[in-house]
Amino acid sequence: MPPGSVRQPIVAIATVTCATLLAAGGFALTGGQRADAANPATGTTTQVATVPTGSTTQRAELPLPQGIGRRSDVPPPPAPPSTALNALQHKLRADISSGPGSSSGLVVDMTTNRTLWAYNDNTPRLPASVEKLWTTTTALLELGPKATFQTRVYGNGRLTSAGTLIGTLYLRGGGDPTFGSTTFDQEMYGTGATVQKLAADIRALGITRIQGRIVGDDSYFDSLRGTPATGYRANLAVEGELSALSYDAGFTNLQEDQLQANPPLFAAQAFAAALRADGVRVAPSTSIGTGRTPPTATQLASESSPNLAQLMALTNSPSDNFFAETLLKDIGAQLGGGGSTARGAAVVRRFIGATFGLHPRLDDGSGLSRYDRTSARQIVLLLREMRDQPAFFDSLAIAGVRGTWRYQMVGTPAVNNCRGKDGTLHDVANLVGYCRAANGHQLVFAFFMNGLSNPAAGHQREDRAGAALAEYRG
Repeated sequence: MPPGSVRQPIVAIATVTCATLLAAGGFALTGGQRADAANPATGTTTQVATVPTGSTTQRAELPLPQGIGRRSDVPPPPAPPSTALNALQHKLRADISSGPGSSSGLVVDMTTNRTLWAYNDNTPRLPASVEKLWTTTTALLELGPKATFQTRVYGNGRLTSAGTLIGTLYLRGGGDPTFGSTTFDQEMYGTGATVQKLAADIRALGITRIQGRIVGDDSYFDSLRGTPATGYRANLAVEGELSALSYDAGFTNLQEDQLQANPPLFAAQAFAAALRADGVRVAPSTSIGTGRTPPTATQLASESSPNLAQLMALTNSPSDNFFAETLLKDIGAQLGGGGSTARGAAVVRRFIGATFGLHPRLDDGSGLSRYDRTSARQIVLLLREMRDQPAFFDSLAIAGVRGTWRYQMVGTPAVNNCRGKDGTLHDVANLVGYCRAANGHQLVFAFFMNGLSNPAAGHQREDRAGAALAEYRG
């Protein structure tokens, strides 16, 4: 994994959508209504009769939370001089503006609405993983904190009175980044939709044998496995392999050191194994492949991802590239006309511009791209606007406590008083977020350090700056 990015379990409870019940004895699995992707506003399933292309039904526009709207990103007026402010500014100059490379910084006291320090704050910089804040903010405000993504099983054929399904089972992905095995999900996330749950759903319908084919369908997204930074090819830097039907994030093992050759096929094979483990007879000679779910197929089972608020925590706190890039494709699929990185990024640019009046340059969801640019001003305004959104605030890493900040600012007043997001590339060290100062004021800040030969040293400087914010007494 790239520096500054870790996977760690965040305990959450997955929502389960009940499977459609079948009556045993000559039931025809053709021509039934099918359920399309989750309603992004509620996370519930909407019944439609349409080809399963991954498009969703028309959704009602989600109202923006009170207080969020377009406003200038120009920082508020400077705070009046004081001994404490002079001391803080001296520390910030020593750690940020006097450091190596090209740096920017902005600190605003949200309690007094005054700027405490600004340095090159309007200069665009490489955001690295700070980019994830644009992605998750758009997902939250456009889809809602309760939105979920479904992995479904469809069937074509007939069910005999003896419980034999004669026909084809289709495992259709809906962009759930947690879908996989129970072992992987518990180890990596502490939650998630699993292939074992889907297999149990099928067994609960009275299906005891599969006589036909099993097909993995990941057509909800495009077939590009990577991001612009990897030439859209599968790469370990993405921390997984992008697919609408990702299974164990596209890895072949818990060590996450080898990617699957064909994600939808791998998922279909795992589904067959899970069915066998649950007592459903699937002959070794059963044809297992990939393809699209036909419109005549009937939905048999569905498992939902954790809700979006939980997925945000699994994205931002550990800085997970795979989750961020999957969410970007989910945004494209639901709001941009297709499940691709380009369409998702277009939605994010449009939404951030229309909602906040901000125009960062971005073409991915995680910040791996060297094309991305964001200024300290833009991030500080975003943080100010999103401070009172629980799903956003609760998704951030906390100094000395969790996520990528678990071992940052340890032994300082910043522990449990500062939270936010960091970003790291081979020449980038960034730190943004909130700090509760010693005087009780809420501070919001952004520190960007680009062009570094040693990003670890840059983060050490930013840690000292964060600690200085927590010590500030105004």
